[in-house]
Amino acid sequence: MSSYSDLPTSPQSPSGMSTRRLTNRNTNRYSVTALFSMAAEQDVEVEDELGRAQKRLRDLKSKISAQSKRNFVLERDVRFLDSRIGLLIQNRMALDEQNEVEKHLEDVDATEGHFPDDRKMQQYSNLFFLLQSEPRHIASLCRLVSLSEIDTLLQTVMFTLYGNQYESREEHLLLTMFQSVLSSQFETATEFGSLLRANTPVSRMMTTYTRRGPGQSYLKSVLAERINSLIEHKDLNLEINPVKVYEQMIIQIEEETGSLPPNLPRGVPPEVAAANPDVQAIIAPRLTMLMEIANSFLLTIIDSMESVPYGIRWICKQIRSLTRRKYPEATDYAICSLIGGFFFLRFINPAIVTPQAYMLVDGVPAKFPRRTLTLVRDHTCYYSCFHSDAFIQIAKMLQNLANKPSYAKEAYMITLNPFVENNKARINQFLNNLCEVGDFYDTLEMDQYMALSKKDLVIHITLNELYNTHSLILQHVETLSPNDKQHLRILTDELGAAPPQVPRKENRTVELQLYSRWETPIQDIQSALMDSVSSSDMLYMETKSIFVQLIRSLPQVADKRPYNLQAIAERAATTKDATLVRKGIKVKEMLRELEEQKIIDRSDGYQLMQDEVAAELVHLGNLREKVIAETKSLDAVYKTICDHNNYLRGQLEQYKAYLQNVRLTASKDKGATTGVGVVTVGGKEKKPMKPVVLGPYRFTHAQLEKEGIIVESNVPDNRRPNIYFNITSPTPGTFIIALHYKGREKAILEMDLNIDDLLEKVCHLYLLRYLWCSTLLRYQ
Repeated sequence: MSSYSDLPTSPQSPSGMSTRRLTNRNTNRYSVTALFSMAAEQDVEVEDELGRAQKRLRDLKSKISAQSKRNFVLERDVRFLDSRIGLLIQNRMALDEQNEVEKHLEDVDATEGHFPDDRKMQQYSNLFFLLQSEPRHIASLCRLVSLSEIDTLLQTVMFTLYGNQYESREEHLLLTMFQSVLSSQFETATEFGSLLRANTPVSRMMTTYTRRGPGQSYLKSVLAERINSLIEHKDLNLEINPVKVYEQMIIQIEEETGSLPPNLPRGVPPEVAAANPDVQAIIAPRLTMLMEIANSFLLTIIDSMESVPYGIRWICKQIRSLTRRKYPEATDYAICSLIGGFFFLRFINPAIVTPQAYMLVDGVPAKFPRRTLTLVRDHTCYYSCFHSDAFIQIAKMLQNLANKPSYAKEAYMITLNPFVENNKARINQFLNNLCEVGDFYDTLEMDQYMALSKKDLVIHITLNELYNTHSLILQHVETLSPNDKQHLRILTDELGAAPPQVPRKENRTVELQLYSRWETPIQDIQSALMDSVSSSDMLYMETKSIFVQLIRSLPQVADKRPYNLQAIAERAATTKDATLVRKGIKVKEMLRELEEQKIIDRSDGYQLMQDEVAAELVHLGNLREKVIAETKSLDAVYKTICDHNNYLRGQLEQYKAYLQNVRLTASKDKGATTGVGVVTVGGKEKKPMKPVVLGPYRFTHAQLEKEGIIVESNVPDNRRPNIYFNITSPTPGTFIIALHYKGREKAILEMDLNIDDLLEKVCHLYLLRYLWCSTLLRYQ
């Protein structure tokens, strides 16, 4: 099977040939040639450098695919718990809702629950093969489900049903599903302005697609270095909002002089702040630097076009094609605004807005770089208004390039309009170039054919994914399959009612082998093609394929040019390796047959065959370099995804600890004793350990600033080295923070805090990290 890394990025088909469809014998000959070439690229029998590098790359891609799914599930859990914890803080959550929250914190127990019986598993195997190989069913289902149901379905579709994110067949089938969904969206659209804008199942699909491994790899390789280089300048203040600049200015004046002059009152309106000459003098050089930074981001993105994943580019191509058909009068600028709406808003912007969530940076950006990045974002792809405090300035500038900018809410941003006007044509050209990729229909046809010969066509799916998909299909079966003779209807009728969702700890993962109930599996794909390809063509290509294998397996002959095919066959036939002996004997006989048919000639050293074998080996040699380079790149991506997984797990651990503390407080109010630190075993309570005072733990101002805990400080630079903080936790969830100055015995300031107050006031999350850690340490 061809790998995702070989998908096209040029205006050709995945085969590298023209997109013009081939016919009759040419089609068959081309298909078989491509088949043998694909087999050579993915030959698992050969243990040369390429084979070993490919195996490592396959394993790495498999790990990335699996970890991407785990992260998607964890992100959903964290989003759910974010919303529920707010209610919990305000005492607005009933006990049953608290139990629901707790279920999202349970781990799967491999000993709990049970699998469906063999007959059910066979029926599910048939159903999911049909869903995978005929994407129209899933495409229709995605349009029918409600917004509350789409995320769970998308998890199954993007990360399970088509979860092998680097395998061409699954990727192409998923893109075929996208084509169907987008076509329907355009058909039902009532006005141009509403296309792909609202929060619909379709828009959620597009966003979820970008979170797959190839998309994350691109973001890491393209944006990480640029973002980190900006973050290094912690004191770079590029704020251009006159009101904020004015406020910062008068604060600084007051700190330096002790008072404010009468002509600088507080709380002035925007127009007064903007008219202040000092404010204008501060903003002017910032505008110049801001546009330079935004331009560097824009150049980085434009220069990365060839690295954009094929699937992302192909979706852009469909958006352009569908828009031209639906709205033939639409201008190129208007069409590019839709393309940019997907590429920038759904793909690039989220990573710029919250780079720490995509693990593009270490820690949290300081205040000034955050603001700078958000402005740049808005002037490169102005599709939405992100209210995140992260990277606002860059993102705003990028945002305003792909659509007509609106300055109604932020009139001061009009000063950056020259950047938008100067780059409008360039960004439109980039968006159009993104669409210049070939289609994959010829390759998909062959991949589908080859899938019938695969013995290991499997997906790893949880029981709840299995049952939820089954349930959704049954809810909409009359629409999906109105005819009771259709395959989908037959399978769902046989399966019967969908089982209910199992508890989280019983939600085990099963390995589901996929196979078709109606199509006969192909035992020998070469024999199956014999009816459509001449025997001489098949013999020639198989002979070439074996010689490629032999040369790769015999390093001592690989460097000897030109290749002496007869000698290579003889050498293989006389080695001590049984497999090579068998192939050597076989290929000698095949050479003899080809010579008898006058296809090749011994007198010229089998020149035709020799040239084609050499060309194939050159291709494979180049492929090895590409595989090694891709592996190096994906190693970094895998580390990033694992780091993000650890970050999300840390968030869940914090929620778990908070929920325990809430229950402790509630139980104390009711006179109960069970709470945090009480372990129940077999129905019996184990007494908690006697509370231990933790701390004081000492942190300097520099430490907290380095960790991103102190984001902004009014303490003069010369006094910061003399300041330190002592943090003590006398009881779980309560903290005493004392501010000390070197040389003074008593603390300058003391604060008594509890975890509820910190959360309710939305205190900085990275301060909470230290407080949580001290709570968790108590019970480890």
